[in-house]
Amino acid sequence: MRQFLAGCILAGLQCLSPATASAQTALTITTLAEKKVADLPPGPLFWRIDNFAAREQAQAAAGPWALVAEAAGKVWLFTLGPAGGASAGGRRVAEVGPVPRIDAPQYLLRINEASGPPGSATPVHMHPGSEAFFVLAGEQSIRGAHGMMRIGPGQPEAGHGAGMAMQVSSSGTTELHALVMFVVDATQPFSSPATLP
Repeated sequence: MRQFLAGCILAGLQCLSPATASAQTALTITTLAEKKVADLPPGPLFWRIDNFAAREQAQAAAGPWALVAEAAGKVWLFTLGPAGGASAGGRRVAEVGPVPRIDAPQYLLRINEASGPPGSATPVHMHPGSEAFFVLAGEQSIRGAHGMMRIGPGQPEAGHGAGMAMQVSSSGTTELHALVMFVVDATQPFSSPATLP
């Protein structure tokens, strides 16, 4: 598990200078789980989010495109696949999608946890793949070339596709706590600096 604190970009790969970091509080990003896979499930892609009573139960239900993580005092199973699937023994929380499909020689599936006080944000960046969001508390905003997307508590939302510049922020009146699901090209840097028009 990796944690990236104040001043670090969403991917944790590049950090802001101390002067820039002090001008705006950065979101805290923690990688909860990740794995590389050789291919993706066929058809439109959705992230299914389930809760389990114990980590062992979630691991027993996990398939080849699933990740188990613990956050907010709960055990989560995130499964990438077609809409409408089910995880044996789990309690369905949400389904997010469809998420934009990418073509790559190898794929990285990753689950990040994002948190921060109102006004905290990432630098403008992009990923070589798609992401999806599930907000547990607070409000998350994603600013991109196509405008602003706001996501409230309990709301799942598919994000942009590969190569789209964005800035993620805590835009509510209370602390943000969100789970972020990624499908990216594992052969490319996870995150790169970008600019918005």
